[in-house]
Amino acid sequence: MSIYDFRVNRINGTPIDLSVYQGNVLLIVNTASRCSYSRQFVGLQQLYERYPGLEILAFPCNQFNDKEPGTSSGIHSYCESSFGITFPLFEKIEVRGQNAHPLFNYLTEKAPFQGFNVQTPDGEKMQKFLQEKYPELLAGHGVKWNFTKFLIDRNGELYGRYETTTEPWEIESATQNLLSAQVDRV
Repeated sequence: MSIYDFRVNRINGTPIDLSVYQGNVLLIVNTASRCSYSRQFVGLQQLYERYPGLEILAFPCNQFNDKEPGTSSGIHSYCESSFGITFPLFEKIEVRGQNAHPLFNYLTEKAPFQGFNVQTPDGEKMQKFLQEKYPELLAGHGVKWNFTKFLIDRNGELYGRYETTTEPWEIESATQNLLSAQVDRV
């Protein structure tokens, strides 16, 4: 199985095969427009504009503290007007648990949770927040919160998982390296 074997729905409900992104570097992110981490939309948009060949695929999700309660059309309008997003938004999905979209099951299987960087104030804060409020989310390797990011190379291989507390600019160097790499031809 490969990342290109998955089919997802665009924000308008139209199905699309991820194989259309073959040859691009992908950054797959679960998002929530009402979350305090929604500030990352700005950094994601900057990466998207700065690097041709990078596709950011955003999947709204309402599983974490109900921070994405709206409809698909409302989410799309809000993200465009509030954050200036031009990268693709997809239909709202679940990213963990029994009803998780198979794409996110695949991603978390390929890139297990390695913990938050508790050496940073944001990482320590997120770890404590989850321990106190949602300890069940810390179990296993599933997505822990909004704005978990998965970086995929041009060959469709998962390069890395970046947790909520990792800002988009912190993965810019890895993104540049992947964009400069050649696609393997079979």
